[in-house]
Amino acid sequence: MTLVPGDPLAHRALESLLRAEANVRRRLALDLDREGLSPTGFFVLVVLETAGGELELRALRRRLQTSKANATEVVDTLVARGLATRRRLADDRRLVAVALTDQGRELVGRLFPEHTARVQHAFAALDEQEKRSLAQICRKLAA
Repeated sequence: MTLVPGDPLAHRALESLLRAEANVRRRLALDLDREGLSPTGFFVLVVLETAGGELELRALRRRLQTSKANATEVVDTLVARGLATRRRLADDRRLVAVALTDQGRELVGRLFPEHTARVQHAFAALDEQEKRSLAQICRKLAA
């Protein structure tokens, strides 16, 4: 049997996208692996820090664009490591807030500058217009 893709260009684009994603992810994971932190866990800590240290879990899930199960698993791991806390909201006990601990805030403060440098290095091959185009293309594919 001969496999013939319906859109060869789309298949080449997919292959290139997957290869680039794996390469960038590998570069960015170096500082996180050393701390035993997943990229998603780090992203949660950064989102909490930029939100003032605490967010309601549903708002956190929206920012992460992830499922309830995945968000819960990541938050459980961060809570177990002492990087975040979880509490029921007083005005609506059905809702849960997630907050950074001092240890979580310290970790973000220590890792973020190195992470930022790695992001800049990972995308250094692109000029400003290419970065804008890439971001626009990725948003289209994610929609």
